[in-house]
Amino acid sequence: MEIPHFGIPPELARRMSMAEQHEYLRTRLSRRRTLVTAGAVASGLLTGCTGSGSRSGQGGAAGSPSPGTSKAPGSLITPFGRHLAFGADPRTQMRISWQVPLAVKKPYVRVGLRPDDLGRKVEAELRDLHTPELKGVRAAVDQYYLHAALDGLRPGSTYYYGVGHEGFDPASPRHRRTVTSFRTAPASPPERFVFTAFGDQGVGDEAALNDRTLLRREPAFHLHAGDICYADPTGEGKESDVFDAGQWDRFLKQTEPVARSVPWMVTTGNHDMEAWYSPDGYGGQLARFSLPDSGFDARTAPGVYAFTYGNVGVVALDANDVSYEIPANFGYTEGRQTKWLDGKLRELRSSKDVDFIVVFFHHCAYSTSTHASDGGVRAEWLPLFARHEVDLVINGHNHVYERTDAVRGGEVGRPVPVGGTTDPRRDGIVYVTAGGGGKELYGFPDGVKESYEGNTADHEPVTTFRWTKSRDTKAESAQWSRVRYRGFSFLSVEAVSGGRPRLKVSALASSGARIDHFEVRRGA
Repeated sequence: MEIPHFGIPPELARRMSMAEQHEYLRTRLSRRRTLVTAGAVASGLLTGCTGSGSRSGQGGAAGSPSPGTSKAPGSLITPFGRHLAFGADPRTQMRISWQVPLAVKKPYVRVGLRPDDLGRKVEAELRDLHTPELKGVRAAVDQYYLHAALDGLRPGSTYYYGVGHEGFDPASPRHRRTVTSFRTAPASPPERFVFTAFGDQGVGDEAALNDRTLLRREPAFHLHAGDICYADPTGEGKESDVFDAGQWDRFLKQTEPVARSVPWMVTTGNHDMEAWYSPDGYGGQLARFSLPDSGFDARTAPGVYAFTYGNVGVVALDANDVSYEIPANFGYTEGRQTKWLDGKLRELRSSKDVDFIVVFFHHCAYSTSTHASDGGVRAEWLPLFARHEVDLVINGHNHVYERTDAVRGGEVGRPVPVGGTTDPRRDGIVYVTAGGGGKELYGFPDGVKESYEGNTADHEPVTTFRWTKSRDTKAESAQWSRVRYRGFSFLSVEAVSGGRPRLKVSALASSGARIDHFEVRRGA
């Protein structure tokens, strides 16, 4: 699969980095006087939640139109697409994001400890995107995203909130039904909590069903391992590729029933690099999501961050930076992400409050499905995972569920059958591909049987391949492929603290049926 080029001739797109694609589009579109306003995001002008309201007088890309306010009364403009994310400290910080169909005046969040007392009012920041017309293909699209930073919250508390603007007050009787709630992380590790994860969701009936099913697990947060909405539906680098910015509107509406109350923690996949908006393709991500600032440069790498909830440290990475398979952003952080990762894993492993470290990103370290395994991920990050004894790695990219045995030094350190137990210190790390979030499914190599709970097959090596730095593939025999399921699914992880801390990992089909389970125990 090749990177989407959004109208760039395919013979050029194959050879261009994201920065080169962005410059090509800027040059081409400037001749039509339709430059992308999100260039300001790439310049660092719109990142972070400053609580300063809409954009200041600082300009974006040369020639960019400034966001205005619509002529429609604010009372006729209804917010949608609410989605939450933690700040750097989930105990005291929450980020609330939403969308409006037209620009509004004085956007804000009301918040309080009771639904009938939303006395605290926090101003919101506007981050707008303009996607220019592509003649004969699509009309221009303007999108308005709003973000508010809530700090100084009480740990372990339920907060009620409503989003509004001039003319639309969520505390008014007319709009009180729009008030919803979230809960901050507890001050000390709870006895147990659940989080969920998948990648490669898109928009559709199966994606929505997965959302409804995982919501019944009452997760403390959800991890989305990239390829979020597929605004570029194919990503094949062909002239027929059409970038549909409106897909983001549909995705955020679909996701709102979960993400308005469950922090929706995303990272970036190959379909999330959108060359219209910035040299690295992440201007759109920066406009749509507010994510934790964890000491890395969130202005240029929105999918790189970390947070701790209870006894679990979570690290999000941008595998576009190290991917051999899809190199459009290969090396864009110039090694800074890997250096940050080394330090962050060391910090988490030395913390007395952290029992487990979970890392998630898009491209697969170990998989036998369509994209197989990415040698760049293995070369750059797996030595660090081993050194700092990471407990669980979650990927997307391949639209299946696949799970390894415990892998140590590239080999099976310990078989982990369905229902098995493993200790990362002794056995190695289990890698899970949870790419059945809702997009069309992939398969496994010819002749390879699915093997999952209630349908286990004899364990045999799978002939597959990994991507090399030259973008060639190298055949390998996967002794490590333990569980394989071709169906829509997600991961549900129960973290247990106390005398016997463990991660109780389950994979569930979108119907709710369990297809895999195992436990990670330190000192087991």
